[in-house]
Amino acid sequence: MKLTEEQYNIINSSGNIKINAVAGSGKTTTIIEYSKSRPNSSRILYLAFNKSVKTEAEEKFSRLGLDNVKVETAHSLAYKNVIYKYGYSLKSNGYKTHEVAEIQKLRRRKEKHFELFAANHINRFVSYFCNSSVRKVNQLNYLDVISDPVAYDFVSKNYEFIEKQTRVFLSKMDSGEIEITHDFYLKKFQLQNPVLNYDYILFDEGQDASPAMLDVFLNQNAIKVIVGDSHQQIYSWRYAINSLEQVDYTALPLTTSFRFPQDIANLACEILKWKNMLSEYLIFPIKGSGGKNSNQLKATIARTNLGLLGKAFEFVEQSHKTQPLYFEGNVNSYLYADDGASLFDVLNLYNHNHEMIKDALIKSFNDFSELEEYVMKTEDNQLSVLVEIVKKYENELPKLIRLIRDSHVEDKRQAKMIFSTVHRSKGMEYDTVFLHNDFLTHRKLKRLIDKKEENPIDISKLAEEVNVLYVAVTRAIKNVFIHKNLLPEFFPNSPNIKVLSSEIDERDEDNKRRLDEFRLRGRKDKSYSIEEVRKNNPDAYKPWTKEDEQKLLSMVRANKSINEIAKSLNRTKGAIISRINKIFRG
Repeated sequence: MKLTEEQYNIINSSGNIKINAVAGSGKTTTIIEYSKSRPNSSRILYLAFNKSVKTEAEEKFSRLGLDNVKVETAHSLAYKNVIYKYGYSLKSNGYKTHEVAEIQKLRRRKEKHFELFAANHINRFVSYFCNSSVRKVNQLNYLDVISDPVAYDFVSKNYEFIEKQTRVFLSKMDSGEIEITHDFYLKKFQLQNPVLNYDYILFDEGQDASPAMLDVFLNQNAIKVIVGDSHQQIYSWRYAINSLEQVDYTALPLTTSFRFPQDIANLACEILKWKNMLSEYLIFPIKGSGGKNSNQLKATIARTNLGLLGKAFEFVEQSHKTQPLYFEGNVNSYLYADDGASLFDVLNLYNHNHEMIKDALIKSFNDFSELEEYVMKTEDNQLSVLVEIVKKYENELPKLIRLIRDSHVEDKRQAKMIFSTVHRSKGMEYDTVFLHNDFLTHRKLKRLIDKKEENPIDISKLAEEVNVLYVAVTRAIKNVFIHKNLLPEFFPNSPNIKVLSSEIDERDEDNKRRLDEFRLRGRKDKSYSIEEVRKNNPDAYKPWTKEDEQKLLSMVRANKSINEIAKSLNRTKGAIISRINKIFRG
């Protein structure tokens, strides 16, 4: 590949630099050429984003005979310096909520399931601290990373207790009393103030940097290079920060994409301009010089697991015969929360089949409304998605998932369609990308901004939502199929941008109708008349008054359970949960 002037500027640079590289701009090639141009005696450390990138980079550097380049991830580097040195035992999959509750011997208070609510927040606080750059827990305010009002209210009332238990849990890991997590040994590594004996350190994916590892990086006596794309920052929910904005290094951009043609580049740029409705962002014009290569892959990319599974269900249901499909990251990863609960556990709770629930956390709830209350008070987004999937598809889930598993192939090249969320598609590229209609739209963004006086907005989170759409679009090599409402206003017709309009939309609606019919086959009738419901809930389906809402809010703030609130207000538990969501989330 012929190098661009921008790439030569980087290769010939001196001193600390930061490279803002647009999607598909050949940053790996640039880093390799940069490393080749350094003296042979130079000791170079390349910090890769994850294990798969590390493996690929090691092969490339080795193939070129660059034996002076050492490739590590932040965690692999920390592992060698902490686990080996101190002889810790590792809790590979982290601690589940119920395990934290047991280790800390948390007890139920007046509020039912208090010990589980608290354990969830302790676990998250531990992760927040371990990924931060601070040296003491009390230097952080955990409330800064809580956005859901119900969860915020719970943490506010119990902050002192949660913070103390967080310190105790960290102390138990530090002493070796319990196994340590991946996040913990990274933090331990940072707190040791390690000296890395390298002349050059290259920090990849700098837009989503762990503050703990960034602190280690910045304190090294080496020439430093940060590589990333500010507009691909999509991991703030993991407490990552954009290191490109944290340093005052010489800025050198890479603005030519070798992945896609100019019209996809134009679409990406127009989407990024939405961010300027929120604040001032540096948006480079992207030159698209790709689209010539082909990998024959087609992918459906969605914002959420819920949206993605819905599209996959449509795909398998509409096929008259089994069509091979592939899920990035393995299909099972979409059916489980990190805490261990599976979609089937949640479904069994929904159906009151307690004896079939395997996960200890889900088993601890008496009914589905208690799980919904837990989700609200802990802001557990992964469990929230499982709850929504179960509520939408109910008892057709096992059948639909079986169809997906029967159609799944191990080699994505054999798949007729690949399914992925945006986060799992990071670093991937496909000939054709079909975008699901669950992303932030320009219209919705404008509406949120217009109403910000009534409902304050989080600028950084909304900007990240725009980034998510940008990342999805830039996975495409040749074609993007995009819904009309996701398309920027006045975007011109383009041979590589296929707008999902009339005919295709009608086909989607037909698929949805057929899926609904498929789901309804054999489903038990769960409909009840208003009169029947009001036998136990006299005020069910009546309009909510301001007085009703005030009572509801006061009971939520008093940490009353959903059951208690429903009984007091003479309404169903589902109505209470829906109203809380409406009040707090809009």
